[in-house]
Amino acid sequence: MQNKKLPIRKIVSYLNNDESEGGGFWLPNIQRPFVWGEEQIGRLFDSIMREYPISTLLIWKTKEEVKHRKFIDNYHYGIRLTDFYAPESKRSKLLVLDGQQRLQSLYIGLKGSYSGTGRELYFDILSGDVVAPEDIRYRFEFKEKGSVPWPWVRFKDIVSVNNKLDIEIAEDLSRLAPEALSTEMSRKLQKNVARARQEFVNDENISYQELDGIDNPDVYQVNDIVEIFIRANSGGTKLGKSDLLFSLLISSWDDADGQMESLLEELNKGEFAYDRDFVLKACLSVLGKGARYDVAKFRDGKTKEEIISSWEAISDAIRSVRDFVVSKTYIRSDKALTSYLALIPLIYYRYHFPQAFAKNTTLSEYLLRSLVTGVFGGSPDNLIDKIVRNIEEKQDFILNEVFGVIRADNRNLEITKDIIFQQYYGSRTIHLFFNLWYMHFDYSPALNSNGPQVDHIFPQSLLKTVKVENPESGKWNLLRYRSEQRDQIANCMLLTAEENGFDGKCAKTPEEWFALSRFQNDQERDRYLKLHLIPSDPELWKLDNFEKFVEARKLLIAEKFSHMLRSDNLKPESAT
Repeated sequence: MQNKKLPIRKIVSYLNNDESEGGGFWLPNIQRPFVWGEEQIGRLFDSIMREYPISTLLIWKTKEEVKHRKFIDNYHYGIRLTDFYAPESKRSKLLVLDGQQRLQSLYIGLKGSYSGTGRELYFDILSGDVVAPEDIRYRFEFKEKGSVPWPWVRFKDIVSVNNKLDIEIAEDLSRLAPEALSTEMSRKLQKNVARARQEFVNDENISYQELDGIDNPDVYQVNDIVEIFIRANSGGTKLGKSDLLFSLLISSWDDADGQMESLLEELNKGEFAYDRDFVLKACLSVLGKGARYDVAKFRDGKTKEEIISSWEAISDAIRSVRDFVVSKTYIRSDKALTSYLALIPLIYYRYHFPQAFAKNTTLSEYLLRSLVTGVFGGSPDNLIDKIVRNIEEKQDFILNEVFGVIRADNRNLEITKDIIFQQYYGSRTIHLFFNLWYMHFDYSPALNSNGPQVDHIFPQSLLKTVKVENPESGKWNLLRYRSEQRDQIANCMLLTAEENGFDGKCAKTPEEWFALSRFQNDQERDRYLKLHLIPSDPELWKLDNFEKFVEARKLLIAEKFSHMLRSDNLKPESAT
């Protein structure tokens, strides 16, 4: 193992460059996707300018025909790693085992752009004043070229210049200023240019350990490298266990990245957030390996092969459960799916008993009540395993049996009055209650943007007009209804996008929105009021009776959920 050093600009020039020394730097397929955000990239550049160490990279030099990919120059969310696969060859190459995030950030900052809009890295050329150690001293931000005001300058224009002295570069930049610089500003500009050139161009600030698999092929074979990769990354927080497990899986399955990307892309249509972690846990559970992540499971020589051979059936089960969530419940996005892990027993059920799964009408209640009460919070791996064993024993998903397993695990499935009436406009879990509430709401939007929307019954703007006397000043300038009263679930309803649009409810009062003139007849209005649990007395729709309206509607809501509520919690709290 050799220790080497290079200037930052030089090592960046070696990325994706098979004509450079050693065959260029590349990313092995066992590496996870790039995850750093703009702020982290900015902090890296600030650290370098402050002469902070940025740790040593770990590199494998090899001629093995292993799957690898390019570094990304123009990064954006949703990027497909498979688009960056490089041709496999027996040519020499340097594969980055530890340090991807740093190198990728440097490549984006010095060669490319971020976020898919062509935004490049800019540097506040007049920053650099002494600050607290945890604060940013040298300011870096990604900005769109052509609309960036002075003193922001494109950083690559400082670092990539050749055949110019530092003072000449500084003079070129000073001419971009809208007015002549003061002596102090000129001195700061020159100092920052000199430091940037020193840290990124001249000094050998990147060090790396090279595992030479060309001169020592018996020491650094593919399996050894996977093990080194896991040990190098499992000591800190840089990789989660799912990343480590995936690195083991991908070492045996060339198309693992492509298959995983394709599945996640399909699952996440409609604003969901399924991830690799979830898929791997589902794979382990379906194959009877237990939900807990354990690297030893992937080292046993069997689990990897079982996942590969069963992938088509497993992914089909996952897709089927995702379709069930969308079509059989009112969960249409990540907003309402508070725990993806609640789906894993359903995936096991669908995989092993597909016909029973298709006929079972109790699965919606299991999912919704589990999500509402949060029984899969904390560390639910043991609970998942217990439910899976129950399904296996009964050869079916029997709701009361599953609920019994959950209760035996000391997890509470009961929905109380307090849980319901603590929901508010904008809260994540309010969507779950509306899911239960509007289970038969006949509305299937063609576009995700046209999905159902939560809206206030008494508009916020209307409630804010009600004032009370300020005891200190005597003026009537204090809001009578605070945000927690305006936003409470008893003042919220679910509307279609059309109903909540510009020509819809908008800021209409309840008297206007529930007026008989909006409906064809009394029966149509009655059905609408019943669907939304609106008290039928028109007097309660008046602003002066807001508090009475809330009290009456809470009774209707409690009655709606009475089959899930404990009997001693049916009486709602006061709205005031």
